[in-house]
Amino acid sequence: MAETILITPDGKVRDYIDGTIRKETPEEYVRQTVEKRLVIEHKYAKSQIAVEFPVKMGDGKKRADIVIFPNGASKSDCKDQHKIRIIIECKKEAVNPSDSQEGIEQLKSYMAACSNCEYGMWTNGKHKTVFRKVSTPLGIEFEEANDIPSADGTNNANERPKRTNLTRASDDNLLFTFRTCHDIISVNEGHSKQAAFFEFLKIIFCKIHDERELFKPIEFFTTSTERHYPDGQASVYNRISTLFNEVKKKNSSIFDPNDEIKLEPRTVTQIVGELQKYSLLNTDIDFKGKAYEEIVGSNLRGDRGEFFTPRNVMRMAVAMLNPKEGETCLDSSCGTGGFIVSAMTYVMATLTEQLCVEYGAKEGWPAEVRSQFDKKISQVAADNFFGFDINPDLVKATKMNMVMNNDGSGNIIQLNTLEKPILWPEDRKETLKRAMKKPHEIVGIKTIGIFDCIVTNPPFGSKIPITDHGILEQFDLAHTWNVIPGQGWVMSKDKLRSSVPPEQIFIERIVQLLRPGGRAAVVLPDSIFSSPGLEFIRIWLMRKTRIVASIDLHADTFQPHNGTQCSVLIVEKKTEEEINIEERTGQILDYEIFMAMIDHIGHDKRGNTIYVRDADGNLVMEHKTQEVRETDADGNVTVRQETFDEKIINDQTLFVPEIFARWKKEQGIVW
Repeated sequence: MAETILITPDGKVRDYIDGTIRKETPEEYVRQTVEKRLVIEHKYAKSQIAVEFPVKMGDGKKRADIVIFPNGASKSDCKDQHKIRIIIECKKEAVNPSDSQEGIEQLKSYMAACSNCEYGMWTNGKHKTVFRKVSTPLGIEFEEANDIPSADGTNNANERPKRTNLTRASDDNLLFTFRTCHDIISVNEGHSKQAAFFEFLKIIFCKIHDERELFKPIEFFTTSTERHYPDGQASVYNRISTLFNEVKKKNSSIFDPNDEIKLEPRTVTQIVGELQKYSLLNTDIDFKGKAYEEIVGSNLRGDRGEFFTPRNVMRMAVAMLNPKEGETCLDSSCGTGGFIVSAMTYVMATLTEQLCVEYGAKEGWPAEVRSQFDKKISQVAADNFFGFDINPDLVKATKMNMVMNNDGSGNIIQLNTLEKPILWPEDRKETLKRAMKKPHEIVGIKTIGIFDCIVTNPPFGSKIPITDHGILEQFDLAHTWNVIPGQGWVMSKDKLRSSVPPEQIFIERIVQLLRPGGRAAVVLPDSIFSSPGLEFIRIWLMRKTRIVASIDLHADTFQPHNGTQCSVLIVEKKTEEEINIEERTGQILDYEIFMAMIDHIGHDKRGNTIYVRDADGNLVMEHKTQEVRETDADGNVTVRQETFDEKIINDQTLFVPEIFARWKKEQGIVW
């Protein structure tokens, strides 16, 4: 349970290890991230770790950022620099490893001054270098290693990792690792950003495939010896290439049979060294999604009005829509797959809760239960989750996102969603018919109303208008509308507008894709809701759907990439009978609409995270307790409790779904 406590002054941060209040700086951010990794991933107890430790250097003293003492070290030992086992130096991203004052040589001097120090790590959050100090007849030498050892001695760079020793990545550490891998490709290879991204994703697929091969030894690894010699790098490359050949067979919809890993063996080896300690399958989906989508967004952002929805907004919209097992769910402009993965995760959580009632915590499930659960998730992904996007690179990115999170690429289809259904490629239509188990042909707009839920952020903007009359003629909202006295807004049946912003006709296509009674959550620009000239769109929506909710998002929601003011609209498609009754009576039934304003979205216009503060401007913290599970060489599991203080992100999207659920119940809305 979290217990709220106060107080961290403005511009300060509470140290994760010793609780000291320190100045919040870019360098401190890197250090705090490393400290969390030492405890959560490497299993060191806080009592083994010291921060800002004074190291005697000749006649003076320097302060090492982080030092680690051996397990069981006494209090007096923890004051002796010669008892230090590991030293870590943390710098801000702008500092170069070769910097004469703050770079790697500084770390080596600290290690040399501490006689029993065996390992050292230098990092600026983007680049990381690890050394092992060895004594030779010629003196002290520093050998590069893949990583520092964990508290139990695992992750030794000279041994093949064991599956039981793979660790879950924690929050920003996975993002740091993904960035580092991408930077390794950029430094070593001549690829474009987009090409580099897809090469990195090939390696990720190999890692995930290797983790799933439970009855085989791990192949995704490199030793320190291999890392530094060409023949060793070639061995690593061959192992990963063999894994990739297996990946291609299993994921033929993503990779071509003749695809290869187009990276040098040295590059592949360095990336493997960064990733090999993690279990990506067991890492929290939110952590994977955050890291994946940031890398995707920085490399595949296009020019078609694409800007990717923040994860907190996606989670809010999906929770409000409440997709259930067995319902078909579509993102009609899927981008990198964030919305569809969020929806899949939501359903997975429901299934997990059901099994936890019977079998307890997921970590303790019997092997056969876990196996059946994994099969169930793969089947649900194959049967119930769909994505359309016109951009072939984003389609591939979405498929990869689905596989990384759910062991199934769902039904992600490259498709111009706005094109006439009769002109959709036949193989895409066959895929839909097969997956939806719908016997009828997909030929026109009246044949595509097949989805239970749609959750999406369509492309929008006047800079990318739709002008093709073959597309526009399908949509009421692409015709001209005029106010007729006594009749209100009336559509001109024979006159099309010359160009239409895509979001306006996407609204109508989304409604067309819903089955009667189906529901959608759509991110739309506020002009749809407020512009006098677009009142006809609002009238059309009220005629065709029940407007269930409108959530006004903060102005900084899509910053720092886009400043468009947006809202989330939730609608339920009316049946033909409901529409006909209202047309005959000239009356739209009266009902309530849920409305909310998000005043705090969790970040500012520069994209920096904002946190909850008290009336005096001090940070409000949560005091938390976290279990750290350790496995010894005999497979025995021990659990210890680590306590820490954590800042609370100022994000109101977290509270909306629960309030909305209570309102729905009061209104008799059953989904």
